[in-house]
Amino acid sequence: MKTLYTAEALASGEGRDGTARSNDGRLAVDLASPVELGGNGQGTNPEQLFAAGYAACFHSALRLVGRKAGADLTDSAVAAKVHLGQLDGGAGFGLAAELEIALPALDLATAEDLVAKAHQVCPYSNATRGNITVDLKILEYAA
Repeated sequence: MKTLYTAEALASGEGRDGTARSNDGRLAVDLASPVELGGNGQGTNPEQLFAAGYAACFHSALRLVGRKAGADLTDSAVAAKVHLGQLDGGAGFGLAAELEIALPALDLATAEDLVAKAHQVCPYSNATRGNITVDLKILEYAA
């Protein structure tokens, strides 16, 4: 891989109950375990950060392939859900992701084609492929 950009961040404190910040200071967040995991929920958590990053990255990839295809990307959007759970057999924890995609100006066949192409281009999709389940759902398209 030819590196084009490197992001740097430092997590400190108690891991999920600490802080995280980027080396340039543009990101600085308090971390807290969610209430569902016994925490106080008073900060963000790694799964929220991953969901935000995946949604933004996939949307960029979708817009890239859409522009190349001359597609109408008006009001396009991507929402991500990242699930944290215990792996079968209790040997640790794992993630799964769902991407909910809106392409309201496109017919379903065109939307499906662009989503498949974006899934091949997106760095997050490439990083997760074969490692976690990623469900792609087109929730909005032109009838």
